[in-house]
Amino acid sequence: MWFSSDFYLNISLLLLQIIQTVYFTIALMNDLFGNNEPTPSEKPLIRRIKDIMFSALAFPVAMFVGITFWGIYAIDRELILPRSLDPYFPTWLNHVLHTNIMVFILIDLITSFRMYPRKKIGFSILCTFMLSYMVWIHIIYFKTGSWVYPILNVLNWPVRIIFYVICLGLVCSLYNVGERLNRYVWYKEVEQTVKSGKKKAK
Repeated sequence: MWFSSDFYLNISLLLLQIIQTVYFTIALMNDLFGNNEPTPSEKPLIRRIKDIMFSALAFPVAMFVGITFWGIYAIDRELILPRSLDPYFPTWLNHVLHTNIMVFILIDLITSFRMYPRKKIGFSILCTFMLSYMVWIHIIYFKTGSWVYPILNVLNWPVRIIFYVICLGLVCSLYNVGERLNRYVWYKEVEQTVKSGKKKAK
């Protein structure tokens, strides 16, 4: 017997929260055992993981989830979080899942320096995750006959594909936004790191 679509919706939402939890755990470990210096003599592995995870997953996914959720919610909440789920998702939990993630990731961007990886690496990780998540959503549909996100019920396949392309474009744009914000907030540190990298390459 397959689980209900509500169960799979919870799992899907939990997956997004796991990304944030894992990232902030790694960030804490880096603060305790690594460093956030612009040009350390040797960058610890935990620092490399932290920088890449923030850039490729934590920031763009958190912003994407918040923007798309509240955007669709403002148009018609039944398309994203039906009232039937209110007993399981009270208002405070809704904000924990879809508002706080944006606030905390922005605070992290402002208070902690990181160096973005090459775009080829960042986009590869992000797009692989997003495409895998889309596949997961379809696996759920074919197993249960229901979409975990109600908005997909009102879209036919051509429009659904366009919707996916728009979502992928949005999350990639948010990657660029994060990179630019990071450079703006940490301009001196970024330039120092770039110059240090060029010197080492000579």
